[in-house]
Amino acid sequence: YKQTFPYPSPFISLHKQQSRLFPPPFPPLSHQPFLLPLSLQPCVSPIMALTKLTTKLLFVAILGLLAFTQVGHAQFFNGTVGGDGDGEGGDGGDYGEVAAGGGRGAPTKEALVPAMFIFGDSLIDNGNNNNLASLAKANYLPYGIDFNGGPTGRFSNGYTMVDEIEMTLCVVLEICVHAAEQLGLPLIPPYTEATNGDVTRGVNYASAAAGILDDTGRNFVGRIPFDQQIGNFRNTLDQLTGKLGAVETAQGIGRSIFFVGMGSNDYLNNYLMPNYPTRGQYNGQQYADLLVHQYTRQLNTLYNLGARKFVIAGLGVMGCIPSILAQSPAGLCSEEVNKLVTPFNQNVKAMINNFNANLPGARFTYIDIAKMFREVLTNSERYGFSVVNRGCCGIGRNAGQITCLPFQTPCNERGQYVFWDAFHPTEAVNVLMGRKAFNGDTTYVYPINIEQLARIG
Repeated sequence: YKQTFPYPSPFISLHKQQSRLFPPPFPPLSHQPFLLPLSLQPCVSPIMALTKLTTKLLFVAILGLLAFTQVGHAQFFNGTVGGDGDGEGGDGGDYGEVAAGGGRGAPTKEALVPAMFIFGDSLIDNGNNNNLASLAKANYLPYGIDFNGGPTGRFSNGYTMVDEIEMTLCVVLEICVHAAEQLGLPLIPPYTEATNGDVTRGVNYASAAAGILDDTGRNFVGRIPFDQQIGNFRNTLDQLTGKLGAVETAQGIGRSIFFVGMGSNDYLNNYLMPNYPTRGQYNGQQYADLLVHQYTRQLNTLYNLGARKFVIAGLGVMGCIPSILAQSPAGLCSEEVNKLVTPFNQNVKAMINNFNANLPGARFTYIDIAKMFREVLTNSERYGFSVVNRGCCGIGRNAGQITCLPFQTPCNERGQYVFWDAFHPTEAVNVLMGRKAFNGDTTYVYPINIEQLARIG
């Protein structure tokens, strides 16, 4: 029912006849006096649940209608938009409205930023490795099993964290995370698939196995290191300048969000690999210093190309991923690995403070991924997770010795797993982290969250 719920054709017919105002779909049925004798509760819960579900599905259809009716002024009032759907008001709630722009005096809801440009590794790659001669690919099932359209190259069962951030204008509505794509709202394309028209709303340059250091990830053969991703962004700049002109391009780039999440592979597929010399050359602090020295240069390059609003993701609790757990005799988190990456996160925070103090016009925000992950692992039941120490799809101890293979059968209760495969979180965790990054407090995102950053003129 949820997947086949149609756009209500009577509304389309009414719109064609110049109707522009539509009343609430349902009154608070569960509160009706004639129903109260049927229940010992103040309201009839099954009817409340049914009307809430139907109203939410109707609202999904309404969002589609708003995209369908781009010309003119259409208002749809929904009884659940204004409140949280719980407590007083139940399935009635306060009235709210959404409106399609275009008509005179029509309220509009514009994007907070003109575009988003994304740099990173497999945690946020959305398909750039698909056509590379690379062993780091996720363009096969069961990857993408919960993504509308199937496998895309995302290393998850569904959305990545940046997908969630892209769609967080809908974050106040619990249905919007999944409704956005069903309604055809655009996700930012990978660089390898972006057309000339696509680049005006952003591009994703992230590549699985990529690192801050060019040599990182060579065991996977093909990948696009951070320096090369920046080179691809230069190509995008040329496209934008040719399309929009230098002045408009510079203004748009300065207002756009630049999301960067690098460094995981510089440990997992460099420092911790026996065939790399780095572990014999540097101790943990020295290696973190080397990485952040390079990182500083690379981010300075983006700044010199016009970027001004940066979101930098720190490294997670890497000692607790299934791949590392599988190497532990007791199957426990490796505090050695967790301590190894701590200096990197500390250096990145110091780098961000330095940038904010010394780069004119720049605003840098840091996402504390490690703190988010520790919160989830420590309070897993509170967040609805029952499995925290193994992948949903993988082979061997902790489902982490061999990562998810083509057409392997994954776990059934994917929403209860923290990890999708040996290295990557499930969609459920990605969505949770994306929301915390977007509008969370300084516990998780510092010194301001992404929404606050986006609203800076």
